Amino acid sequence: MAKKPQYGLLIDYEYCTGCYACRVACCQEYGHEAGSSGMQVIEQVQPLPKGKAYLCFLPFPTELCVLCAPRTKKGLQPACVQHCMANVIQWGPLEELSKQLGKKPRMVLWSPR
Repeated sequence: MAKKPQYGLLIDYEYCTGCYACRVACCQEYGHEAGSSGMQVIEQVQPLPKGKAYLCFLPFPTELCVLCAPRTKKGLQPACVQHCMANVIQWGPLEELSKQLGKKPRMVLWSPR
């Protein structure tokens, strides 16, 4: 019997604009209270030479993330993927997503337990 593929999220931090659409979509999908969500976005300031700084945003799933199982069973993408305006979050089989990891330096592959 063929093993069922494991699914996950591939997140490309390079182009996240910090719009929080992933977090808002998750809250609306599941009715999470303010401050809790299946997605969080961390703002990180990285110092640059000459007193300048670079602000980057790091979206990441939390322990509340269930990869939108009710949505994906219907053939829909997870809410965070559907609403990510910068297209930085992808959903799919881990085996396929893992092939993209070496293409860019600021990517992470995530899967629930």
